[in-house]
Amino acid sequence: MNEMKLSKRLSAVADFIPEGAILADIGSDHAYLPSYAVMNGKIQKAIAGEVVEGPYQSAVKQVEKTGLSNQIDVRKGDGLAVLKPSEATCITIAGMGGGLIAKILEDGKNKLERAERLVLQPNVHANHVRTWLIANGWELIAESILEEDQKIYEILVAEKGNPMKPYEHKNEAAAILYGPFLMQEKNEVFLKKWTREKAHWTSVISQIEKGKSTEESIKRRQDMEELIKMAEEVLT
Repeated sequence: MNEMKLSKRLSAVADFIPEGAILADIGSDHAYLPSYAVMNGKIQKAIAGEVVEGPYQSAVKQVEKTGLSNQIDVRKGDGLAVLKPSEATCITIAGMGGGLIAKILEDGKNKLERAERLVLQPNVHANHVRTWLIANGWELIAESILEEDQKIYEILVAEKGNPMKPYEHKNEAAAILYGPFLMQEKNEVFLKKWTREKAHWTSVISQIEKGKSTEESIKRRQDMEELIKMAEEVLT
């Protein structure tokens, strides 16, 4: 029963799910993550939420195929609307943009009363998620960054607590963009991601210089220069 393999990305998300949690996996696609967590005995009960008909049907079939229908409830609906208040103790949202993850959390705040942990994996704009966590009393307790199939992913883990704790004694703007734990660890994948971003910002400045100078282009150049300066401080 525990032969199911996950992608490197989803496996890293699964590592942060607490033993015995009641899991709600939002945007569950094929329900691979909850299926894996149940099959490996990490959790006993999960809700898989999916808003799109195709992935919803795929999730239903996956759960039926693995014989987990008594433990995983597949529901169709938008974001946290699939949950009853105080139903899940751990929420996972993986494989979306950071802006969308923040919106899902904001729109479904009333469903988070019982939640003890959020495990969030934005494909881009993780800073939007960090900003939401700070504004809503969730303390970032761990971060991870990994590369799979030439794409780089960040994972953010938060629990209720002091949202400013991980940002103490740090440049807050930099820590929100880069991640307070990730910028401290500075592993190979982190350095690769932000060296690439810095090169992109430098290229944008070159393009701006070739074009007509306008108020907008001057402002954009200043923004890029500030990002490059911050990157130089973080990456050294």
